[in-house]
Amino acid sequence: MRMLFCGDVLGRSGRDAMAAHLPTLRRDLKLDFVVANGENAAAGFGITQKICAQLFELGVDVITGGNHSWDQREALNFINQENRLLRPINFPVGTPGGGAGLYRVATGQNAGKKVLVINAMGRLYMDPLDDPFAAVEKELAKHRLGSTADAILVDFHGEASSEKMAMGHFLDGRVSLVVGTHTHVPTADSICLPGGTGYQTDAGMCGDYDSVIGMDKAAPLARFTRKIPGDRLTPAMGEGTLCGVFVETDRKTGLALRCEPVRVGGCLRPALPTV
Repeated sequence: MRMLFCGDVLGRSGRDAMAAHLPTLRRDLKLDFVVANGENAAAGFGITQKICAQLFELGVDVITGGNHSWDQREALNFINQENRLLRPINFPVGTPGGGAGLYRVATGQNAGKKVLVINAMGRLYMDPLDDPFAAVEKELAKHRLGSTADAILVDFHGEASSEKMAMGHFLDGRVSLVVGTHTHVPTADSICLPGGTGYQTDAGMCGDYDSVIGMDKAAPLARFTRKIPGDRLTPAMGEGTLCGVFVETDRKTGLALRCEPVRVGGCLRPALPTV
């Protein structure tokens, strides 16, 4: 099975990058399933129902979230009606929405295959949520890779690379892909871990890289150099780059055969897997 995970979609630039490149990537890479982190899709803060619909129309199968999941208050209402929109699984009991879902591939030679997507959030330098390792472990107790799920993808939204790496090794051999989000900078460590799980510490973002992690440079620079509150952060509006991670899995085991970075458009050096 061939899957693409797209890093944090940030604002209009990120959405435009998805519109410009995702349909072509689905065709050229013969993708069966696409997941995108959408917690920054609405002007950098949260996601709306309209933007969800736009991303689904472009070919995204599941949207994951993170610490900005609730920045658009409407998400608290519609997330319970849209099972393709996830929020971190380790939010407290009673939080709207779900942190994991089992989905079927819609088309192609792998139509009908089942993909489990899990969204979790780290705790180092982040909000003090429940233990993400225990939460993911509890979800995996319901499923087995290569049996009840043909592929399992984990979006681990976190600040610390150490915590993300620990999650990768914790899940090695039990899931198809562990990919980090949140820092908006693509790391150069795409790898198949010893147990067969694809891994990358951070997928990067889908947005304008002529920026400070996707935001227009003026306000962050003023904050860092003057140390006083300045203007509200706003997304940079230049040409966006679609950054993500491609993984190809074994049809029988669901483990990763390949795990490679994807970067198209914008100002970063391109990276594109061979078919």
